[in-house]
Amino acid sequence: MARTQDEIRQTNEKKILQAAEQLFAEKGYAGASMGEIAQLAKLPKSNVHYYFSTKKVLYKEVLLQLLEVWKQDALCFEFYDDPRVVLSTYIRSKMMHSRYRASGSKVWATEVMQGAPILKNQLRDNLYEWTKLKESKIHEWVDSGQINSVEPSYLLYMIWASTQHYADFDYQISLLNDDKPLDDIQFEKAVQSVTAVILRGIGLTA
Repeated sequence: MARTQDEIRQTNEKKILQAAEQLFAEKGYAGASMGEIAQLAKLPKSNVHYYFSTKKVLYKEVLLQLLEVWKQDALCFEFYDDPRVVLSTYIRSKMMHSRYRASGSKVWATEVMQGAPILKNQLRDNLYEWTKLKESKIHEWVDSGQINSVEPSYLLYMIWASTQHYADFDYQISLLNDDKPLDDIQFEKAVQSVTAVILRGIGLTA
């Protein structure tokens, strides 16, 4: 059955965005070219420009999609009330994306470290409000005595730093693991360790 134009568009955009994410992580915004992205995506350069008129437009779309990924990871704050379930689920989701989408984490980290020159408005309008809602949930747990007293923002920073370390510093982790990436068993132990340390720090058991 012949594919519809919409299906073709979705497929091509996905290929381009995946290639762009990888190259922006490896070479940075300035170092990656539309031609290289097209080559990695196995599409003509003209196709890349058809879907994304400029490199800046493409880069911004990569960042916006990553922002949606981070939001999806935190849906557990809305679905569950038990802090142990919420935080364990959130940490695992963040760790899994650090393992399987390390390039995205690196692109995001670079953008933020540079003062978010491309995504500044979206971060102010989106991330701030989103984070305050998560902090409000943590405040509820503290006020109800479900967890030890903790500043919500610092707890979130600790989770982000601990989980995204496995993406942003994957080279260092491999280097210290006899030049090999963590295997499935090692990574699961890492997930459990990060979860246990954070939960115990606020008075919960893993």
